[in-house]
Amino acid sequence: MIHLGKINTLEIIREAVQGLYIADADGNEVLLPNRYVPKEFKIWDKIDVFVYLDNEERLVATTDKPYIQLDDFALLRCNQITDYGAFLDWGLVKELFCPFKEQAFKMKPGGWYLVYCYIDEKTNRLVASSKTNRFLDNKILTVKEFDEVDLIVSHPSEIGMNVIVNKTHAGLIYKDAIFKDLSIGDKLKGIVKKVRPGNKLDITLGQIGYRNIEPNAELIMHELHDNSGFLNLTDKSDPEDIKAQLQMSKKNFKKAVGTLYKQHLIEIKSDGIYLV
Repeated sequence: MIHLGKINTLEIIREAVQGLYIADADGNEVLLPNRYVPKEFKIWDKIDVFVYLDNEERLVATTDKPYIQLDDFALLRCNQITDYGAFLDWGLVKELFCPFKEQAFKMKPGGWYLVYCYIDEKTNRLVASSKTNRFLDNKILTVKEFDEVDLIVSHPSEIGMNVIVNKTHAGLIYKDAIFKDLSIGDKLKGIVKKVRPGNKLDITLGQIGYRNIEPNAELIMHELHDNSGFLNLTDKSDPEDIKAQLQMSKKNFKKAVGTLYKQHLIEIKSDGIYLV
């Protein structure tokens, strides 16, 4: 089966004036236009292509790799606005359409927007939506507390930053748990800190409990080595200074320093921390 909106591995079955015809194991064919035909090829060679619809609603293949595929999220740039909606740059010659009704906020040319790619049931075309929340579902969770998860930064709120968890669920990182700059569309790892009533997910960017000590202690050691064996931070330092230098909370900083001190790896003096 040829999958619309996905990377397919297909076989070259014959050459034509307009390009190569390639097919799946069931014999379903799609055209790879001349502009994408490799310099060297043989019949029955396999080739990876992305499949979408051309302007005449015919399946067509390309060797270009899009920035987003079907059922996925990505941060895309708006190229132009027409009477019908926005057209986004997704790395292909033909732009990705986002109807006005699928825009969480009115898009503008040159703006960057986090969108989800899906198939419109009426036209059978690939389209984008910046109303990403409607493609997330927390009714049945596929994660549990302390699981490591993949995150996409979605949008800010008054109490923190909303994130997409494993491309499936909605989650939230509270402001007091954010110790580095986050931008919409950023992809990073996190931990499920807590599952609250209603299957709401609290996410942390650090590890939890005893897991948090070792990585932070290692980070402090790296900083000491990079700064000639000295850091002008102590347990009396302002939390914002600790956050600025180490991107961690004061609580985690104190735990990590305690671990290093017990292992006789550092000295703690009134002006800061010294590498032994």
